Amino acid sequence: MYENIILILDATLRVSTPLLLAAMAGMFSERSGVVNIALEGKMLAAAFAAAATATATGSVWLGLLAAILVGIFMALIHAFASVTHNGDQVVSGVAINILAAGLTITLGRYWFGLGGQTPTLTDDQRFNPITFPFADALADVPLIGGLYSTLLSGHNLLVYGAFALVPVCWWILYRTRFGLRLRAVGENPHAVDTAGISVAWLRYRALIIAGILCGIAGAYLSTGQNAGFVPNMSAGKGFIALAALIFGKWRPLTVMLGCLLFGFLDAVAIRLQGVSLPGVGEVPVQAIEVLPYILTVLLLAGFIGRSVAPKSVGVPYVKSR
Repeated sequence: MYENIILILDATLRVSTPLLLAAMAGMFSERSGVVNIALEGKMLAAAFAAAATATATGSVWLGLLAAILVGIFMALIHAFASVTHNGDQVVSGVAINILAAGLTITLGRYWFGLGGQTPTLTDDQRFNPITFPFADALADVPLIGGLYSTLLSGHNLLVYGAFALVPVCWWILYRTRFGLRLRAVGENPHAVDTAGISVAWLRYRALIIAGILCGIAGAYLSTGQNAGFVPNMSAGKGFIALAALIFGKWRPLTVMLGCLLFGFLDAVAIRLQGVSLPGVGEVPVQAIEVLPYILTVLLLAGFIGRSVAPKSVGVPYVKSR
């Protein structure tokens, strides 16, 4: 029983990583007043860029760099449409999702001829697990061995980096001048403009940060969690990250808890596949796979209490003349 709990928690950390990175990206964007429905598409495009570049160059670090650059490029498209031209932020986000879904498959088929997939990555082209000192020696020690050797040790660099980013994001948001201005522009952009601060430039920077984080999340999907890109491998994670963002009320620490909650349910669903429950029998795989999405709907339907978004989120800012 204890070993199963450790394994589920271990899987929770791995599954939560892309959700956490995407949710942090959404937090910066929406704190600035820009709805970021495009998290899904940005992650997907970045995942393809990372796997394709790692395949072509043999370097996982160049793959990560390519993913970040693609994430920034998609973020700039989003900013150009929704900030510069005051377009509908939801529509532009959906357009980016559709663009990423179609373009990754098309380029994958053209470049690799594998039905939209990239070739399987080798160990040198991926982020491999990091084993802590003495992890193997302590593996058989009761209680401590499982926690240290299985739960804490054995994850790749992006997993540790994602959770280390949470306090960094909190510090940026609540302890820096940039964070103060970012929160202010999401609440009252007119007041920020009156103070002589560019609303558009603040929102551009927030979206660029979101693009970087989505790029890292995408790189994790294809070069950390998996060994290559497959079509639509983001599988709704961008939308679940948005749900975790609302669940966490746009605050870094509670957003992380929301991501861990969704990741935990996903990990439990994976462990339940093929398991027969007393009085129920074997649970259908489809019923297990839909559990995280059911939780998303239930939480957003009002089981999380009142969640107040930034006042100006989703509202294009038109400078007064």
